[in-house]
Amino acid sequence: MDRAKLEVKLVVGLGNPGAEYDFSPHNLGFAVVDRLAVRNCVSLTRKQSQSLCGRWQVDDDEIWLIKPQTFMNLSGAAVKDWLVKQDCGPRNLLVIADDLDLPLGALRIRQQGGAAGHHGLESIIASIGSNQFARVRIGVRPEHPISDTVDYLLSPVKKSRRREWDEVVDRASQAIEAISRDGIAKAMNRFNQRASGPESLSVPAEGKE
Repeated sequence: MDRAKLEVKLVVGLGNPGAEYDFSPHNLGFAVVDRLAVRNCVSLTRKQSQSLCGRWQVDDDEIWLIKPQTFMNLSGAAVKDWLVKQDCGPRNLLVIADDLDLPLGALRIRQQGGAAGHHGLESIIASIGSNQFARVRIGVRPEHPISDTVDYLLSPVKKSRRREWDEVVDRASQAIEAISRDGIAKAMNRFNQRASGPESLSVPAEGKE
């Protein structure tokens, strides 16, 4: 599928609103949208369709960067509203989400697929009635065992790991830029492999630092 066929108009990062979720693995989608905004001089202060958003100009195309403010499990409500109001279909949608099944730092770009247990993706698929949308999955599985999955996903990474977090976010942002400019096929060839560098974004055993 080349760029002309993909026609990405909406880039949606998944996460939970609230400062307490900043730097948590489950908020990587938000972090990548924030990074894209900084890298491309986009303001995300506009409120529309239950989201914070901003317009990203890519050559002659306009793409919306979107952070749903509905909380993760209700992300589909915001996405459906965007599709209706922008007269878009699933092929115009690109979703960024964390993935506990992938090792930390790994990126997987896909043209379509299931939710793989991710509640945000489940909500979107149920709300729009389709899984035929592109997504960038970012691995967050650490090398050590996780005793409490929910606590791990919702807790901020240790400050000592923030530089590694930053590298993962930046690489995922580059992948989105590559999709928007070069098409999904080329981006898949370039980014669908494990990133080098960070080995763990683990949180302390007690949860938060």
